[in-house]
Amino acid sequence: MADSPRVHGVETAEEIAEDLIDNKLTLKRGFTLPSVFALAFSDMAPIVSIYTVFGIIVAVCGAGFWLAMPIVLVGQLLIAAVFGDVASRFPLAGSVYQWSRQLVGPRYGWFTAWAYIWGLTIALATLTYGGAGFLLGVLGVSAPSHNTQALVAVCLVVFSSGVNVAGRKILKYFFYFSIAAEVLSSVVLATILLISYRVNPISAIVHSAGALHGSAYLAGPFLAAMAVAGWSFLGFESAGSVAEEVEEPGRAVPKAIFFSLLTVGIVVLYTSLCLIMAVPNIGAVMSGQVLDPIGTTLRAHLGAGTARGFQFLFLIGFLASFMAVQAAVTRCMWAQARDRVLPAHSFLIKLTKHEKLPYNAVIFTGVIAAALPFINSPKVYGMLINFTSAGFFIAYALPVFGVAWVRARGKWEAGPWTLGKWGPLVAYAASIWVAFEVINILWPRAELYGAGFLAWSVIIMVAGLGVLGVALHLWIFRDGGVHVRQGELEGIEGFESARA
Repeated sequence: MADSPRVHGVETAEEIAEDLIDNKLTLKRGFTLPSVFALAFSDMAPIVSIYTVFGIIVAVCGAGFWLAMPIVLVGQLLIAAVFGDVASRFPLAGSVYQWSRQLVGPRYGWFTAWAYIWGLTIALATLTYGGAGFLLGVLGVSAPSHNTQALVAVCLVVFSSGVNVAGRKILKYFFYFSIAAEVLSSVVLATILLISYRVNPISAIVHSAGALHGSAYLAGPFLAAMAVAGWSFLGFESAGSVAEEVEEPGRAVPKAIFFSLLTVGIVVLYTSLCLIMAVPNIGAVMSGQVLDPIGTTLRAHLGAGTARGFQFLFLIGFLASFMAVQAAVTRCMWAQARDRVLPAHSFLIKLTKHEKLPYNAVIFTGVIAAALPFINSPKVYGMLINFTSAGFFIAYALPVFGVAWVRARGKWEAGPWTLGKWGPLVAYAASIWVAFEVINILWPRAELYGAGFLAWSVIIMVAGLGVLGVALHLWIFRDGGVHVRQGELEGIEGFESARA
């Protein structure tokens, strides 16, 4: 697509919509309510939600971390309810980007997308690095070097990215397969551990191997646990990222957003409770003697052979989560490229011929995800996880604040799925929660990020990308114009019918 003048001679809304349709810059519908639910479920993936952070969170807070989980889940359900409301009104590709853009304006939406794109792209690196560890475990490599695990992660990136451009049908089948793996490796495994291998009483979540140190427990470790637990309930907005590919998105997408989080949340609460009751030595995990409490627990109770079998199921969960996260972030990039507010938008806008999938955006995110695991630092995994959480929560905060602002001005218009009279209260409560969690995640903590300079690593990473984002934003909006303005996507075929 040729570039248009930025202000003088800018296209009208009708010309832009016609240009988009003529150039086939609309995504093909191929998801239904069950398949978009499976995508959001796979994005959150109970396997990933628990096993990525279990060792970190137990080391920080002991078994008492579990008490933070339901609190964080309730807060996230508030956000999911708000997202369902706004996704029903604006069923457009790009989720948080489009919601912020339509609610407040193009510049506001651009910064939302900037946080979202980096949060999710770094999440891809975290997922493949973690998945590589499970694959090496299946192959019998018990203590791989950092570079070996990073090289295996590259192979997983290539495989997963290939599936993401192969077609929606293959992608949907993989998501369905991953849900079966989730049930076996989460619910079934947790039940086995609970019935046959429980070594800690349920009271361990309150009195766990020295985790309690008076008021410091509430002031320090517990808040740190809430920060880490945020990772376990991220990704439900991915159903909105593919909204233009969903049949009847105004009703299907909100249901998928809310109920995928609720389902994953229940599984995570149950599985994490069963796991903590089966850990042979919580004190050893907290002291740093045991770095892989889940692998150690499975080998101790089930034997090495059975543990390898479950590690294969864990690998499936991580791969499915990678594919779902990549699908979400590439739709956000593609939506920005369609609006011509990203550098190289003519490259990122490209779609595959038959399936209409943004293959260049997939390639770009894959390259970044393959490179990041080679950063060699003893705290790099925890830093990536918490930066990912920070990126997600900032990207969540902006549309939530946008909804609260629009409601406070009395200008809210409901879509087919609505919170009704509860909408304002939920929006204001979600705003308070997401603001708290952003601050909590960014707070410098040696126990999570490392001592000294490293304690500020997440803040520094966010600030650095923020400065880069401001500079890029000023260049893109240097003349005050954007190619596709707020509300102009209403001219795209299917947008009005989706809202009807």
